[in-house]
Amino acid sequence: MTTLAEVARHAGVSASTVSYVLSGKRSISTATRERVERSIQELGYHPNAGARALASSRSNIIALMVPLRTDMYVPVMMEIAIAVATTARAHGYDVLLLTGEEGPEAVRRIAGSSLADAMILMDVQLQDERLPLLRDSERPGVLIGLPADPVGLTCVDLDFVATGALCVEHLADLGHRELAVIGEAAAVYERHTGFAERTVEGIRSRARELGVRVLHRPCEGGFAAMAGTLARIFDERPGTTGFIVQNEVAVEPLLNLLRQQGRAIPEDVSVVAVCPEQVAVQASVSVTSVAIPAQEMGRRAVEQIVTKLQGRAGDQVELLKPELTVRASSGPAAAAG
Repeated sequence: MTTLAEVARHAGVSASTVSYVLSGKRSISTATRERVERSIQELGYHPNAGARALASSRSNIIALMVPLRTDMYVPVMMEIAIAVATTARAHGYDVLLLTGEEGPEAVRRIAGSSLADAMILMDVQLQDERLPLLRDSERPGVLIGLPADPVGLTCVDLDFVATGALCVEHLADLGHRELAVIGEAAAVYERHTGFAERTVEGIRSRARELGVRVLHRPCEGGFAAMAGTLARIFDERPGTTGFIVQNEVAVEPLLNLLRQQGRAIPEDVSVVAVCPEQVAVQASVSVTSVAIPAQEMGRRAVEQIVTKLQGRAGDQVELLKPELTVRASSGPAAAAG
């Protein structure tokens, strides 16, 4: 088994320098740090976790706060969590998963103990009660999500405002002028959850610019709820020809209901979704979509935490650019008859 001393000789530095690179306790030049990291990788060195923790007064654990709510699409949340766990492990950290709806108390518990060296917060609301505690904490934190005021915070998220705008642009370019948005469950908007609010913001703003009418309706998902929501939409806006869906469990019920009503997809109506690629591809009609980059968000959040623990990063907001993939569910708007 490779020792720390062998890594030091291979890199041409002292053993203490290798220790400082591993612990992040002192600032090391970029060139030296990269040389040590190359030696660690080439030699396959795996420091003893217990020894590292004692030497650095660290636990080598990252706390991940994932409130698993019934009105959220859990597979996406867990895909992000798995990406966080695997990326953390690659950097020598384990993950402590906190799944309760403790809110500020969870941040307080981590900040006031030695349970974890840093924390990653998910399910971020625009006015999130956890943020004042996070800003005051000495422990580094990263948000997977974007609050209304990100000053003093590090955030990683899909650019949901741009995502909403991109969906509108695609349908408008196809000639659609009456759009309906099938949104998340009402409780998601009542909490002012960031990703949902920002998507609607992007949709409405771009629709105004392009002269497109938009109707937004929350939906609990499932066949019965979708049937009621769809009936209401066509009652209020019978000329609707384009749908934007940001509710994974509503995608398939919407497609089925439209066909049952004799509306062909995409000849009569077009559908665009903001959802995982798997949901879009496996639907009964392959759906034009903006994918949720769950793995990328989880990976980038951990990388931000690691650089913070090494004293090499300040606060920043990193928004991932949305990409729309055109599939069978969207086409030119039908000519008015």
